[in-house]
Amino acid sequence: MRTFSLTVRDPTHVVRRDDVISFVGADSSGSFGILAGHERFLTSLRLGLARFRVAGDDGVTYLALASGLLAFYDNTATICTRHFFLDRDRDRISQDLEGEIKREEADLHEMHALARNLEREMLRRLWELGRTRPMEVL
Repeated sequence: MRTFSLTVRDPTHVVRRDDVISFVGADSSGSFGILAGHERFLTSLRLGLARFRVAGDDGVTYLALASGLLAFYDNTATICTRHFFLDRDRDRISQDLEGEIKREEADLHEMHALARNLEREMLRRLWELGRTRPMEVL
C-alpha cells in the first residue's frame, strides 16, 4: 500500500509521520480525503476533528484543531495551525478540543475587556489634556 508523509505544525511543536495511508478532513466545502499521490492541494481546514490511518495499524488517529491550512505537495501533507491534539481516543480528544476552545473564548473575552478599558482611559486622558490646555487661536 502506498503511503505519504503528514506534518502537523503549531507554534510550539511539530509532528511528522511518514507512513500515512489516508487522511480525512473538512473544509468549507465539506469532508474530503487524501491518499498517496494526490494532486497538489491547498485548503483551509475548519474547526473540528480530522483523522488519518497509518500503515501496519488498523486503528485511526484523530487530529483535533481549531482551524488551519493544509497543503499537499510532493506526496507530503503539511498542516499549519495554532493548536492541535493527536489521540487515538475520539472522546478524549473531543474533550481536549472543547477545553481549548473554551480557554480561547475566555482569553478573547479578556482581551476585549482590556481593549475597552485602554480605550476608555485614553479618551479620559485626551479629555483632561484638552481641558487643561488653552485653546489656540488660528
